[in-house]
Amino acid sequence: MSISLLLTAFAWPSVRSSVHDVPIAVAGPAPAVKQLTAALGRRLPEGFAVTEVADTAAAEQLIRDRKVYGAIDVSSGTPQVITASAGSAAVVQALNSIATGLSQARGTGTAVAARDLVPLPADDPRGAGLAAGALPLVMGGLLAAVLLTRLVRGTVRRVTGAFAFAITGGLAVAAILQFWLGSLGGCYWANGGAVALTIAATSLSILGFESLLGYAGLGLGAATMMLIGNPLSGTATAPEMLPGWSGTLGQLLPPGAGGRLLRSTAFFEGHGIAHSVTVLATWLTLGMVLCLAGGLRHRPTAAVADTAAQPATHATGSSSAVAGNAGSSR
Repeated sequence: MSISLLLTAFAWPSVRSSVHDVPIAVAGPAPAVKQLTAALGRRLPEGFAVTEVADTAAAEQLIRDRKVYGAIDVSSGTPQVITASAGSAAVVQALNSIATGLSQARGTGTAVAARDLVPLPADDPRGAGLAAGALPLVMGGLLAAVLLTRLVRGTVRRVTGAFAFAITGGLAVAAILQFWLGSLGGCYWANGGAVALTIAATSLSILGFESLLGYAGLGLGAATMMLIGNPLSGTATAPEMLPGWSGTLGQLLPPGAGGRLLRSTAFFEGHGIAHSVTVLATWLTLGMVLCLAGGLRHRPTAAVADTAAQPATHATGSSSAVAGNAGSSR
């Protein structure tokens, strides 16, 4: 049963992955844009969510702001595909394929020009390091929660330990991805902060569930992050390529929000981070609130136990004193 669940969680999103409602821009004169948009709709129904713009500069700005994944530019008459492989190499491939197909359907017989506006690093042109880094981020947060649960007592100590683990882990992971594997660009400190925030949101939310529900909460948090959050993160492709509503759900969990945040800090100068930061901050805050609630719930029980132990200790002390007095009188 457990193997079937794991297979479903990790294989289903990949097998059912396709292009649907992927945001792109179409630039050029209004009549040409309308014609191209209609052709896109006929060739791949519901495949793209098109934003119509007047010129190339507007399309490029939308790409840099992470509002679209790419653009088809017909402002010069000849179609040109403007892509951002740093945003999603899978979407770039799909967009190039669609543009080539449209060109052949029009009978031009010429290859469509393609320009990568925001490319991936030369050391990792396929983005393999960034895609592979999604699972270690989840595992890092889960490992921190498990170790702190087993080795540390006290809400404040656990929360402090989670933050310390997240900061050191974030800086270490960012250093490996950026300086060793060459999978990241941009500011190292911003990348490290993005990874640290992701690990902190993951570990603290799991700690919060454990603090409130015990080992059942630990299992619930781990399953949420590993079996739902990681497969639905869309880090390897794009959230819009995942089946149905799963991509939207994935962006509401720390793994998906963290992956998008890291892409933004590494390649897009921090544009488009508002949603991801909000999601991660919400999970982090929720985890801290649950830890506090769990600590307050256990505190009265401990106080009652201490109070119950005090009379017994007092009674034992009194008996010893009486025995001592009796011995002295003899």
